[in-house]
Amino acid sequence: MIRLENISKQNSSQLLFVEASAALFRGEKVGLVGPNGAGKTTLFRMITGEEQPDEGQVSVDRGITIGYFSQDVGEMGGRSAVAEVMDGVGPVSAVAAELKSLEAAMMDPDRAGEMDDIIARYGEVQARFEELDGYALDGRAREVLDGLGFTQEMMDGDVGKLSGGWKMRVALARILLMRPDAMLLDEPSNHLDLESLIWLEEFLKGYEGALMMTSHDREFMNRIVTKIVEIDGGSLTTYSGNYEFYAAQRALNEKHQQAQFERQQAMLAKEINFIERFKARASHAAQVQSRVKKLDKIERVEPPKRRQTVLFEFLPAPRSGDDVISVKNVHKGYGSRVIYEGFDFHVRRKERWCVMGINGAGKSTLLKLVAGAAKPDQGSVAIGVGVKMGYFAQHAMEVLEGDLTVFEMLEHTFPQAGQGSLRALAGCFGFSGDDVEKRCRVLSGGEKARLAMALMLYDPPNLLVLDEPTNHLDMATKEMLIAALAQFEGTMLFVSHDRHFLAALSNRVLELTPDGIHRYEGGYTEYVARTGHEAPGLRS
Repeated sequence: MIRLENISKQNSSQLLFVEASAALFRGEKVGLVGPNGAGKTTLFRMITGEEQPDEGQVSVDRGITIGYFSQDVGEMGGRSAVAEVMDGVGPVSAVAAELKSLEAAMMDPDRAGEMDDIIARYGEVQARFEELDGYALDGRAREVLDGLGFTQEMMDGDVGKLSGGWKMRVALARILLMRPDAMLLDEPSNHLDLESLIWLEEFLKGYEGALMMTSHDREFMNRIVTKIVEIDGGSLTTYSGNYEFYAAQRALNEKHQQAQFERQQAMLAKEINFIERFKARASHAAQVQSRVKKLDKIERVEPPKRRQTVLFEFLPAPRSGDDVISVKNVHKGYGSRVIYEGFDFHVRRKERWCVMGINGAGKSTLLKLVAGAAKPDQGSVAIGVGVKMGYFAQHAMEVLEGDLTVFEMLEHTFPQAGQGSLRALAGCFGFSGDDVEKRCRVLSGGEKARLAMALMLYDPPNLLVLDEPTNHLDMATKEMLIAALAQFEGTMLFVSHDRHFLAALSNRVLELTPDGIHRYEGGYTEYVARTGHEAPGLRS
């Protein structure tokens, strides 16, 4: 269906692919993995024809339709989200727009004299709309948008007024509605809440075309893909199986290659030692010559390419009192919308609460109240004795000073710290080599999130309040963060849509629903077992 044959590609000074090959066959669901900057997006762009390989060939079977979702969604505005989504499937969108315009004209008293012509044209356009299956398509577009979390009001409102994250969902919905023969999805799990993520998971499981996708959400990828294509050091390696199988197989391959490398190194050392020892003796000349020739012919085993992973270790945090957070009889609303009414909530030392609820349930509001970023309308929110809080929210990235480099930002925040420890800190969060000299204003969303996290964790708090801490983080950084937080001795209150993160770190669940607020002993895994669903909005 789609084949990459011996492709080579260089971007400026970086060599992305060297005679690499892979294929995507009909009905396959493939996960594309590799470190940031390895060339995943470039590979997608070569398949769609937006870029060409320097050498080799990308071939797509004749007549195959490809839908490509990328993080660059372009400009949107001037029409509804439904119209924008339907636009992806061809001329029906223009017909729908004319139909709407004619309906408005029929209601306009100033155009009464044109009514016969308008009605005649309306009949023609309506017939064309029916011919294109427009009414069914409108319903399907709304179904997809509903699955991705849109309200009816948002569906019919101007798409230009939506935030960047919601525009991403519109662009994704357009590809899903199109149902092409092959879908290329670059980080489709970004910007989605847990309910939308699970809906998308089910949609993609039922999709009959070929799928190739990247995702930083391990659980999401694990449940969908049945094959992994890994980009590493310019080559493409294919693994049959899901992400868990790939991770285990890769570790096993590395272990075998390391053992093979060490055995060969030991043999080479022994042979070289013999040659050095006897090369001056005429009596051993034939043996020495024979061994030199043998060494020249041996194909050298390379050591495994190890990805640099640095673990972050918490410095010991001061111990807090046993009562960490006390929320009493809190009322909170925004305009006419009531979020909390007489809400009580208490957190004790070493508890790790994950807060769950659909969009608008009040998850981020609770974190803001605890962090002091918002005030209750009534009631009180108190932090216990000896509590030192670290609060991570999306606005945490706004405190970065644009003109400072990454390293200058660390020095500015921790003037007493030594250069060595700050460089180690930067390395833990993915800033090595020249990366520490990047100015904060040019950092990507993921880099800003990593730097903000580093600033928060270096001088350790004993209470962490985290609002979607894994947004923008790649899989390796996410794993490092989970490993670090698992060793954290303090208390946690957090919101996340990453099920791997939730399962690994929570020991309590606070569920916010329209029916009331529910508390569960045990972490996210126990919550799923007890309730039978993975998110509050999925109740049957």
